[in-house]
Amino acid sequence: MQAIYEKFSEENINKLKKVINQLKDTDGSLIAVMNEAQEIFGYLPIEVQQFISEEMNVPLTEIFGIATFYSRFTLKPSGKYKIGVCLGTACYVKGSAMVLDKLKEKLGISVGDVTGDGKFSLEATRCLGACGLAPVMMINGEVFGRLTPDDVEDILKKFD
Repeated sequence: MQAIYEKFSEENINKLKKVINQLKDTDGSLIAVMNEAQEIFGYLPIEVQQFISEEMNVPLTEIFGIATFYSRFTLKPSGKYKIGVCLGTACYVKGSAMVLDKLKEKLGISVGDVTGDGKFSLEATRCLGACGLAPVMMINGEVFGRLTPDDVEDILKKFD
């Protein structure tokens, strides 16, 4: 458990302790605690999972299983700007794979990675619900539609 104290701020650890203490005696509270932990730390690194395991007396394997089963949880930190490129049918047919390739080239990262400066993270997503604007990507909730690979550079400049 010592590893969490070396890696994260005491303030964030205390926030997590407070959440655990409020919820640990409530049936079915593990996912709620994990959600709060991800809000506090931005992701669920192994140190946080171990801390939850020890504080709630829940096997680490159960926590890891939940964290890897539900797409809501992430085990790696995200960038300040989270880019999601839709690879659903409508977007894919209209060229979203080429947009994704251009993003990978410009950012110098692969899907699931974060740029070295922590600014951007890149994800391939399923339908974003904007099929009429295909192909689509979203950056921190802002939708960009009818994209071509040539649009990528100008869009990224908006986040410099």
